[in-house]
Amino acid sequence: MKLDTEVIVVGSGFSGIGIGIALKKDKFDFLILEKAHTLGGTWRDNTYPGIAVDIASFTYSFSFAQNPDWSRVFAPGHELAEYARKLSVDYELEAHMHFGKTVESAVYNEKQKYWQVNLADGSQLTARFFITATGALTQPKLPQIPGWESFVGKVIHTARWDHTADLRNKRVGIIGTGATSVQLAPALAPITSHLTVFQRTPIWIFPKPDAEISHEIRELFKLFPVLQWFMRGISSSITEAVMVLGVIYNRQFPWLTKALEQICRNHLNSQVADASLRDKLTPDYGFGCKRPSFSNEYLKTFNHENVSLETNGIREVVKEGIITNSGELVELDIIIAATGFKVFEFGNLPPFEVAGRNELELGQFFEENRFQAYEGTSVPGFPNLFMMVGPYSAAGASWFQMIEVQTRHIMRCLNEARRRKMNEIEVSQIAHKKYFEDILQRQKNTVFYNSNCASANSYYFDKHGDAPFLRPMPYLESVLHSRFFNLNDYRYTS
Repeated sequence: MKLDTEVIVVGSGFSGIGIGIALKKDKFDFLILEKAHTLGGTWRDNTYPGIAVDIASFTYSFSFAQNPDWSRVFAPGHELAEYARKLSVDYELEAHMHFGKTVESAVYNEKQKYWQVNLADGSQLTARFFITATGALTQPKLPQIPGWESFVGKVIHTARWDHTADLRNKRVGIIGTGATSVQLAPALAPITSHLTVFQRTPIWIFPKPDAEISHEIRELFKLFPVLQWFMRGISSSITEAVMVLGVIYNRQFPWLTKALEQICRNHLNSQVADASLRDKLTPDYGFGCKRPSFSNEYLKTFNHENVSLETNGIREVVKEGIITNSGELVELDIIIAATGFKVFEFGNLPPFEVAGRNELELGQFFEENRFQAYEGTSVPGFPNLFMMVGPYSAAGASWFQMIEVQTRHIMRCLNEARRRKMNEIEVSQIAHKKYFEDILQRQKNTVFYNSNCASANSYYFDKHGDAPFLRPMPYLESVLHSRFFNLNDYRYTS
């Protein structure tokens, strides 16, 4: 049977772009399928006011394609979207991208050893290898609140921002206090008549070491790329120490997370004058249980007379606004759901049915057996399938570091199958089990099991009580894994 292509990749965000660049470099025939009508993933979909990267831009980019033109240390969102477009042009990926292609399911043909990808328009595509690059933070999650449909005003989810909505001089309510709300609230406070932020769980906030990058410095980066490498090394090392080591080695270094918490408390004390308000904004869970954030403006926003922090919880939504658990009606013209995304929930990872051997469905497998994947990318029973964002795959200080680690692993597998002239590759159950047991053992050292995380309401956790988002190892170790994992941990057949 003649296949349509060698490799099908689903998703044209940075994960899809990263694996696409590698596939092109090694001369694989491939297609990238994207349900939207343009590339960009998260940075295409999220365009709310104030959006910016929350990891220094020097780190939040590919090491092999650093951008000397960031306008700020923490670049605004539109620059990330432009960076994605530039990568697709520079690496000539556009010819491989097929837009408006929504994948409904993928089925492995055991006899002829290929993947059949079924699209929403009724068409089908076939490939020897199948790679999911659909991201983790892609499917918006609306709050499950009684009476949601009764509200007569406008409702907006931050991941689907309505740019036609006029928020000036309106009574606006933001539900959620995660990283999105941290950026959004300061942007809306100056233009709304009143802004109410409904907080279920406070967030640890660091001072944000942000600054404009002058034209002269950007020119120096272009003339002397080593300077940008130097800045990347500094920002990555600091972020790794703060965001990774403090989390994965919490049992060994509990003082580190305590020190980080104190930095956040000092920042809060310097930003908010009212003691009772500071108490409400102080988390009761350990640093790292929930994604922390950086901001010099969010906490100060609550000093404004037209901004309220509501911590009583939401009882229901009514046509006039929101009724809190204390019985108070907060009248609103617009409700904004800054409530994040489905992450480790059935139907998101993966976001469509994936049937492997013996019709084993991947989402159902995770649902029943816990999220698990060898090196964050492969699962027994699913030959020729690789995940760019699998369980326990997020490595290092930025998303791009994870992409590069996962890409290196996948390309070693594909090139080894090519070298052996084999058309099927599947991780062995023994290697997979050994790796998962090691991950679970390492998890015992993390902040997730040693720092009162129960009250964090964090997307890091799943229904099994596991925290399968972050890989519990330092970035350098995950790099070494991707370079030197035993290729014989996979079984190759013709």
